[in-house]
Amino acid sequence: MQELNFPSYSFRFKNSENKVSIFDEIRKKFITLTPEEWVRQHVVQFLMHEKNYPKSLINVEKVLHVNGLRKRYDIVLFNPNGTIFALVECKAPHITISQATFDQIAQYNMTLQSQFLMVTNGLKHYYCTMDFENEKYDFLKMLPDYSSTFLNNSK
Repeated sequence: MQELNFPSYSFRFKNSENKVSIFDEIRKKFITLTPEEWVRQHVVQFLMHEKNYPKSLINVEKVLHVNGLRKRYDIVLFNPNGTIFALVECKAPHITISQATFDQIAQYNMTLQSQFLMVTNGLKHYYCTMDFENEKYDFLKMLPDYSSTFLNNSK
C-alpha cells in the first residue's frame, strides 16, 4: 500500500483467498484492505495515538439517513456526553479532495451536527469547523487534542 502523510503505525494483516485484510481495532475484526480502508485505519491510529482520543469515543462506518437515503460515514468522534464532536471523511489516496467532497461531509453533518470536520485522502488533510449560522466552513490547522478539549473543560 501507498505511504501516507501520517506517522508510521503497526497494523495486523491477514491474507486469505488472495485478499489482504487489515485488523480494525474499533470494529474488532479484519476488513478487506482497500486504498480507502488504508486511509481510514491510519486516521483511527492518528486519532488514538497523536490526538489521544479514547478508542471508546471512536466509531467507524455506520449507517446514517440523509434526505431519506442510507449513507455511511467513515469515522465519528464522540464527546464523553455522547454528542458528536468530529466527523471524518476518508478518500483513497488517488482521489483528489474537491468541493464535492466537502459538500458530501457537509450534507452528512446537517444530520449529525458535528462540531469539527476532517477530510483526508491520506496525503492531504483538511480540518474545519462548521459555521451553521452562516452556512460556511472555518478552516483550522489541526483538530484539537482530546486532552486539551475535554480534560481542561471538566475542571
